Amino acid sequence: MTVALYVLLMAAVIVGIDFLFFRDRFWERLAVNVGIVLIFGASYFRFLNHP
Repeated sequence: MTVALYVLLMAAVIVGIDFLFFRDRFWERLAVNVGIVLIFGASYFRFLNHP
């Protein structure tokens, strides 16, 4: 359940930033989206991943 909410939060952040700042800029949008996914992935493995 936590992972699903985390993925929905990540998607909401990506869509929000895309519409606010990078509407017509493909490469900048792609770079920022990859960065957001990397940051969310790193914070997931650091804080939410319980072995």
